[in-house]
Amino acid sequence: MILASDSPLALWLGLPTALAYALTALIGPRLSLHQGHRLLWVPWGLHGLGLVFALFGPQEGGARFGFAPALSVTAWLMLTFYVLEQHWFPQLRTRWTLAMLGAAVVVLAALFPGAPLHVAASPWLPLHWALGIASYGLFAAAVIHAWMMTRAEKNMRQAADSPVGLPLLTLERLTFRFVKAGFALLTATLAAGWLFGDSLYGAQAAWRWDHKTVFSLLSWVTFAVLLIGRSRFGWRGRKAVRVLYIGTGLLLLGYVGSRFVMEVILGRTL
Repeated sequence: MILASDSPLALWLGLPTALAYALTALIGPRLSLHQGHRLLWVPWGLHGLGLVFALFGPQEGGARFGFAPALSVTAWLMLTFYVLEQHWFPQLRTRWTLAMLGAAVVVLAALFPGAPLHVAASPWLPLHWALGIASYGLFAAAVIHAWMMTRAEKNMRQAADSPVGLPLLTLERLTFRFVKAGFALLTATLAAGWLFGDSLYGAQAAWRWDHKTVFSLLSWVTFAVLLIGRSRFGWRGRKAVRVLYIGTGLLLLGYVGSRFVMEVILGRTL
């Protein structure tokens, strides 16, 4: 669902980015809260630069896409939301495990750059993918906030200091704002694929009932149930978090999972 490049320059961009993420994860916990916030911008900026090159730079063999670049962009978007939140909520503590996650997906994208884009695809296809990837990033941010919300709730019950830095209700509001935004983009992505599949992918690769479509629709239904349950029945806490995890898992299986099986396990490019 995203473009990538397999050129040596793209690989060399990935190495310092992964190293910067790893060093940030090691050094960050020893710094003050403000210094830690500023440090995270360094690998985040390098990661974004690598993605810009992958999208717009010279690409050997033409544009490519695959499961690993999709994960890389998803992680970068998730970190984007996180570093912006640190500006709005300076008391938000940095989760250094996210830096290690960033290092892992950057290396993975360098090792598995994906398959060449179908020649019959529309020039509008990258926009369609961008909507889908943006929904991935929003739901990933929702999952991170849901995890922090669970930890904050557990510490509150044990009368312990919160390791998060934000009030529980604030985390809950942020979580469902990400869910609502992700659901809107996922709806737009699925609607575009259904209505304009022939134009986007070409007549030979239009909308079809494959694993990607089925899992994506199941995730859409799950997120719809979550939002209805919260609006009509007041779902919150562990019940809402479980449904969010299930929907996100189904969404990952929809594209990333199916492409992983095709590219890595089966060794196929289409």
